[in-house]
Amino acid sequence: MHIETLTAHTKDVGGIPVARLLPQGKRRTIGAWCFLDHAGPAEFSADSLGLQVGAHPHTNLQTFTWMLEGEVWHQDSLGFRQLIRPKQVNLMTAGTGNTNGIAHTEQTPEGIKTLHAVQLWIALPMNQTIAPHFEHYPQLPEWSENGVDYILTTGSFGKHTAPTTQYSPLVGVDIHVHTQQTLTLPAQQAWEYGILVIKGSVTAENGITAHADELLFIEPHGNSHFNLTAEANTHLMLLGGEPLPHPTLIWWNFVADSREALCQAVDDWNQHSPRFGAEINLNGTPLKRLIAPEVPAGLGLR
Repeated sequence: MHIETLTAHTKDVGGIPVARLLPQGKRRTIGAWCFLDHAGPAEFSADSLGLQVGAHPHTNLQTFTWMLEGEVWHQDSLGFRQLIRPKQVNLMTAGTGNTNGIAHTEQTPEGIKTLHAVQLWIALPMNQTIAPHFEHYPQLPEWSENGVDYILTTGSFGKHTAPTTQYSPLVGVDIHVHTQQTLTLPAQQAWEYGILVIKGSVTAENGITAHADELLFIEPHGNSHFNLTAEANTHLMLLGGEPLPHPTLIWWNFVADSREALCQAVDDWNQHSPRFGAEINLNGTPLKRLIAPEVPAGLGLR
């Protein structure tokens, strides 16, 4: 079994502390999970507008928002407008190929002064034809066992299965450990796993410890489970999945399997291609539209 620790790159984004765990040079993906931000917890001042993210595009991925505290409005170019609250998932699918894409915005509602969320992307298998769409999951499997609270956000875990749409084998579990103990977590032999520590700390069976905003990367190498010792009041998220059978390149808000496809996505967005759907308006007023930066010359070359 291979286990290593990844430390977040942290920055302040409009008053929100953001810890980025994926992608980074040491580890680009965990299964099809290709992006992982721990945002917050943040408290906005009385005169702050909170989170205000202008219209931006995505290709060949799903955005997977797991809300822990606060509320956020999602609005997209398919016409969906959805408020997400704690213990809920918003799942937006950009679709696959060089003609599909989607755009969206995210805003904190007026009067909401807190934000805490885990923002994930899932790379889509590009050998499948997948159309853009949006889904909201207000209720997910939730249970408690031996002083541990579980919420299954996607996939199957134990006797539970989440309703969340998947295009490749994945699992995501929110786990809150109330009393210090060792957890035995099941593992698929060909999968990769990540343990995001949101609060507290966990120690793997090889003695490696991860604290808040660190990620344990685990390859089972034939083992059917792995053990984690968690201190009391530890909050973590288990992620796992089967690696995709093709390269996954990421630039800005795009995923593709080649540099050429990334360049086309940048050009399509900046030239207002219909690929990304209708303009996003709020009460008839177009929302701010972000500009896609050019793909670096060396990206994707080996």
